[in-house]
Amino acid sequence: MSNRRVSLRSLFFLTLALALPAGLPAAETLAEKSLREIVAREKALFAQAQAEGDALDEARFAGEAQAIARSYDVLIQKNPAFAPAFVTYGLFLEKIDMNRAAVAMLLKANKLDPHIPLVKNQLAKLLAEDGKPVEALPYLMSAIELEPREPLYHFHLAQLLLAGRDDFIRAGEWTRSALDRAMLEAFARAADLSPDDLSLAYQHAKAYYELDPPRWEEALGLWERLEGRAPRAQMRQLIKLQRANVLVQLGRTDAAGRLLDEVTDLHLAGEKQQVLDALAAKKKAAPDAAAAAKP
Repeated sequence: MSNRRVSLRSLFFLTLALALPAGLPAAETLAEKSLREIVAREKALFAQAQAEGDALDEARFAGEAQAIARSYDVLIQKNPAFAPAFVTYGLFLEKIDMNRAAVAMLLKANKLDPHIPLVKNQLAKLLAEDGKPVEALPYLMSAIELEPREPLYHFHLAQLLLAGRDDFIRAGEWTRSALDRAMLEAFARAADLSPDDLSLAYQHAKAYYELDPPRWEEALGLWERLEGRAPRAQMRQLIKLQRANVLVQLGRTDAAGRLLDEVTDLHLAGEKQQVLDALAAKKKAAPDAAAAAKP
């Protein structure tokens, strides 16, 4: 669901904190202690896997992952109403690519405690990845209702509406214009809620390309403002490429060419070539169009 991927590992302990019900007694219960120990083992497993990189011992990893899964199974069998265990187990299963089992665990967590927005967001993500955007939408809307100031949820909503556009229209509850409007509003809301995250503002500006018809002038204005906010040279050059691309679409080929001359970062050579190709095609098409228009 995402160009802007958020590591589940980085959210793992946040997930646990969100899942724990309010008002717990100060003393740690046996279930909480067991869950904390399993989470520590899981964290160590993924940290080691990341450190090993391409040299990962896959057999050892699989064996330790199975042992962690068995520990989760024991924990939920002994504590069938302990929602945090189902939350963390579901996220663990997703990380080891057992998505259907992950959905089952998260659905159980959601049934036990329907007020955990992260669970609803993850259910929406998994359903969308399984090609079920219409089913995913209510979960994501519930996540936003529970935590309206979380930019990630608004960003995921925008991506869901964009990627699942055809499914939503076929379902008959949305028109293209309504989808475009909701998608754009969700991207804008995500960017507004996290003004320091330029990746969200970047995706918001690109969303104007996806409208029917595209709103190139508005996109150009957003890129111009965003370039002034970019702290890194490479990001500024990437934004210049987007500006140049929009100028090509608007037929302002001379301005696009001048802007492309300013893009010198070798890491962006591939993206620059794509815009150069589009520029060349636009220039070639212009005389042909002018000739065809003559009486």
